[in-house]
Amino acid sequence: MAINPPVDATQTPAWAALQKHYDELQAEGINLRKWFAEDPQRTEKLSFQAGDLYFDLSKNLIKPETLQLFANLAKDVKLDERIKQQYTGVHINNTEDRAVLHTALRRPVEDEGKYIVDGQDTVKDVHETLDRIYAFANKVRSGEWKGVTGKTIKTVVNIGIGGSDLGPNMAYEALKAYADAGISARYVSNIDPTDLAEKTKDLDPETTLFIIVSKTFTTLETLTNARCARTWLLGKLEAQGAIDGSDASKKDAVKKHFVAVSTALDKVEAFGIDPTNAFGFWNWVGGRYSVDSAVGTSLAVVLGPERFEDFLRGFHTIDEYFATTPFEKNVVALMGLLNVWYVNFFKAHSHAVLPYNQYLHRFPAYLQQLTMESNGKSVRWDGTPVTTETGEIFWGEPGTNGQHAFYQLIHQGTRLIPADFIAFVNTKNPTQDGDQDVHELFLGNFLAQTKALAFGKTADEVRADGETREDVIPARVFTGNRPTTSILGDDLTPYALGELIALYEHITLVEGTVWGLDSYDQWGVELGKVLAKQITPAISQDDDALAAQDQSTQGLIKFYRAHRR
Repeated sequence: MAINPPVDATQTPAWAALQKHYDELQAEGINLRKWFAEDPQRTEKLSFQAGDLYFDLSKNLIKPETLQLFANLAKDVKLDERIKQQYTGVHINNTEDRAVLHTALRRPVEDEGKYIVDGQDTVKDVHETLDRIYAFANKVRSGEWKGVTGKTIKTVVNIGIGGSDLGPNMAYEALKAYADAGISARYVSNIDPTDLAEKTKDLDPETTLFIIVSKTFTTLETLTNARCARTWLLGKLEAQGAIDGSDASKKDAVKKHFVAVSTALDKVEAFGIDPTNAFGFWNWVGGRYSVDSAVGTSLAVVLGPERFEDFLRGFHTIDEYFATTPFEKNVVALMGLLNVWYVNFFKAHSHAVLPYNQYLHRFPAYLQQLTMESNGKSVRWDGTPVTTETGEIFWGEPGTNGQHAFYQLIHQGTRLIPADFIAFVNTKNPTQDGDQDVHELFLGNFLAQTKALAFGKTADEVRADGETREDVIPARVFTGNRPTTSILGDDLTPYALGELIALYEHITLVEGTVWGLDSYDQWGVELGKVLAKQITPAISQDDDALAAQDQSTQGLIKFYRAHRR
């Protein structure tokens, strides 16, 4: 199916209506205190349930009638068509001529035969791969899989980069409370030798299993780290007398301590990994959308197949909700449109994601790739220039850590920074400090921050607190009207994490559709890779390569050569 050119959102009636609405709000004066006082049902009108997550949009700079204007924009840019194209395997990744089918990774087995894409029964293939991953995971978890000396595996080291690291790393940190087989995971991504050195320095090679994650098995950083890990493993085993150093013993060790997530079976085998221990995924799975594919093999091992299945069910719940709920009631779509509202009308440049759950401490970093690699574009999917500002800088830190770092800027700075606050009613680690439930103290901070950001504090309230120095009062005034969305769940389970990830995946699609972007390519990543290959020889030995560089690069390399020990 041919992809139609994107609709220019700025030329639609819905955009004009939103601009008029924005101008009216500005003329009236945005005042959340007033809006809440005037409408006792405001929270009810602006709150939603999706899956088992509860969303409160009431502290955003919108009125209930804004939602219909958002929905009208979604219709004008043909968001429903874009969703259908994605879900059914149309090649909406235009520049790479690929389908975008991460939703197929979590469809139930009952959907086999329903989604044939490019001649492939996508759901059938996904479940065949999942079955292989689960069988492997059960072998490792049960102790049937043993290292070269007969010891069971205690540590899984995932080596990947980008989506092959950020997704499983984030999810492992989020769900480590569910790791119940005596197996932990570590994640190596940076080509800086320090990353691998620090992650392996206290490991026993006899109980360590490496998972090399690279679809093509050519990723520079991943394969460099993989080779270094192989050198580490063999050197340590030989030093401990676990292998005799012969080629046969080395080959046996690699086969028992390395597996792959890749489709390049010839390269996997050339590395020394048994191809039967390679788990593939497809070109319709983008790296930043791949945590629920074979890229999540480390999670299946550490958490177990049943919990990985719960994880997938959480994704699927939000997939179905997003695809079937009318836009004016669809909180997933509305959150994406709300982001467009702030970027294009309020000229906000960044977006904070603030999880009040320590297990989610890597979630903002995960979203950075998901959102900024997807929508950091300046041309539309037909190659024409964008007609609006695009993309947001996503950032954040967990809980009260952020309060004592950057919340000052959000509360009293000159920049508008919309923020998503995420929390869960229950904790895996209930704690009492005397009579105080510490989790409730924590959630008290969650609630206090969104209240303070919304309603602020006036000069009269500062005086009422006892402040008498007039020169101090302005510094203690909070203007309020700083927008936040609150997301509350029951507990951070595998299912809930799947819901959260799918939520932001689809938010990204909504924004990209309004802006006319191909949210699934990432050509901006490529140029630096190409130049690195050209520059690296110049660093230490190739004077001709050095001479070919610009003067700034030459100066930096000369400094390096003069100071390298």
